[in-house]
Amino acid sequence: MNSILIALHVLSVVIWVGGMFFAWMALRPVAASVLEAPQRLTLWAGVFKRFFPWVTASLIGVLASGYGMIFMIYSGFKGLPLYIHIMTGLAIIMMLIYGHVFFARYIKLRRAVAEQSWEFAGIMLAKIRRLIGFNLIIGLLTVVVGAGGRYWIG
Repeated sequence: MNSILIALHVLSVVIWVGGMFFAWMALRPVAASVLEAPQRLTLWAGVFKRFFPWVTASLIGVLASGYGMIFMIYSGFKGLPLYIHIMTGLAIIMMLIYGHVFFARYIKLRRAVAEQSWEFAGIMLAKIRRLIGFNLIIGLLTVVVGAGGRYWIG
C-alpha cells in the first residue's frame, strides 16, 4: 500500500508542477510572441479550462496520498521528520494559491474572454501569470525538499 501512495503522490506532483513548468517556460513565451491579445487570451482561457481539472485531481491526489503516508508510515504527526512538515506546509500554500487563482482570477478571465473584454482579460491573465509563477517556485522548492529533505533537513 505504501508503494501505491508514493506513486500516486509523485504522479500528482509531476502533473501539477510539470504542467506549471511547461506553461510558464514554454507555452507562455511563445503565445506572447506570436499571438495578438484576443487569440492569446482565448488560448489561455482554453488551456486553463483543460489544465485546472487536472490540477484539482492532482491536489486531491497529493492530499490523499500525503496524509495517507503520514498515517500509514509514521502513524500520525508525532515524530514526523521536519522535511515532511516543510513539504506539507509548502503544499498547503500552493493549494491556497491555486484556489485563489481558480476562484478569484480564472473565473473572471473566462467571463471576460466570453464577453470579449480584452483589457480586463489581460489584467486577469497577468495576475494569474504572477501567481502561477510564484506557485511554480514553491512547487519546485517542495520537490527539492521532498526528494532530498531527509538527507539534509532531517
